[in-house]
Amino acid sequence: MMDSTQILKEAFEKQDVANGNLAAFQQENWKAFSGLGLPAIKHEEWKYTGIRNVFSDRLVINNEMNISPDLLKTLLIAGTEEANRIVFVNGRFQQSLSITTDHANDLCIKSLEAAAGDEDAPFVEVNLGHSQRYHRDGINALNAAFANGGVYIRINKGVTLKNPIVIYHIADSTLGKRCSHPRILVNMKEAAQAELVETFHNHGGGETLTNEVVEICAEKDAVLHYVKMQNEGEKTNHTGTTHIRQTGKCLTHAVTITLSGALVRNNLNMVMEAEHGECHMYGLYLLNGNTLADNHTIVDNAMPHCFSNELYKGIMDDASTGVFNGKIFVRKDAQKTNAYQSNKNILIGENAAANTKPQLEILADDVKCSHGCTIGKLDEDALFYLRARGISMENARAMLLHAFAKDVLEQINNGAIRKYAEQLVSDRLSSSI
Repeated sequence: MMDSTQILKEAFEKQDVANGNLAAFQQENWKAFSGLGLPAIKHEEWKYTGIRNVFSDRLVINNEMNISPDLLKTLLIAGTEEANRIVFVNGRFQQSLSITTDHANDLCIKSLEAAAGDEDAPFVEVNLGHSQRYHRDGINALNAAFANGGVYIRINKGVTLKNPIVIYHIADSTLGKRCSHPRILVNMKEAAQAELVETFHNHGGGETLTNEVVEICAEKDAVLHYVKMQNEGEKTNHTGTTHIRQTGKCLTHAVTITLSGALVRNNLNMVMEAEHGECHMYGLYLLNGNTLADNHTIVDNAMPHCFSNELYKGIMDDASTGVFNGKIFVRKDAQKTNAYQSNKNILIGENAAANTKPQLEILADDVKCSHGCTIGKLDEDALFYLRARGISMENARAMLLHAFAKDVLEQINNGAIRKYAEQLVSDRLSSSI
């Protein structure tokens, strides 16, 4: 029987990479993966996340799955019927199931393979793989080896999209442990404005392993609202890297919500390459069972007068574990940087745990930076106050937990997406209580 590395190698070779526009990129990264291997817990960045244990000889990769219109319809978020829709099936972009509702002169959506061989090739060559400067590990390289199944998105100069871009990731776990490698490259031209939403779904309810990389480049005066909602089920294993570069003064706003899974790792990078850039990062993880959710964030301030604000919140039930590792870098030339970071955790399970490690690395001397973290249980005084007014213990706990999560949910800009997220969180908290 083949082990996981042999299965991955066979799947890589079946892609006929040598004849594609991304051949050199993919082959270089397969070579890198072969040398690096999968991260072990002795790797400092993976010390809490035993990703190597998730790979097994039961991996199923790249076989086709037929998505019926009725199945896809059940996944669509209410109120987003006019949205630009991108569909991934088993980690590969499905153009036939995807829809562009904004004007073709405003928005371009096509396969990454096609973009690497047409007028967008110069952008792809410069920006594809930029995240590897921050994540030099086998997981990132493995995703890159399967990049020809990815999607390329371009929002043209001065365009404000009328509709959000909603990405539906569907993994078919009916045939075995599904292993998927979605790849997304986004080109936001000068003064472009867009909302980008990612959702993940497990068809079959079996084991899944999703290894995703999203790379976004935002030019001067661009405005990006990004939301990632991970809710694939208790047998989900998920590693995702979202890498956002600000190459000009612009605003980026990201919300990451994790609601279920066996092992979940979310990397979010904000790279501030221009003066007066601004970024906001919000995260909410609601965990139960034996789930491990590991959030790693990076804010890299390379230029002066930049502002960043970061708030991550976790609620852990049962024997679940939440991890937050946030790094803020202030480079030598990044004077007048303002950077704030906060991580707050509530443990409601007797065996629940939280590990938090906020970090600052400051090489400039005229900055304002702060970080902090808290780990605790529900406020007993607040519970007593609510109980004294005739509210049951169950409802009092629910009210306090919803209030705790609300700070993050309110940061979702799109009303339909926010309502969808609020319902997921409400259902999730109700099951915990």
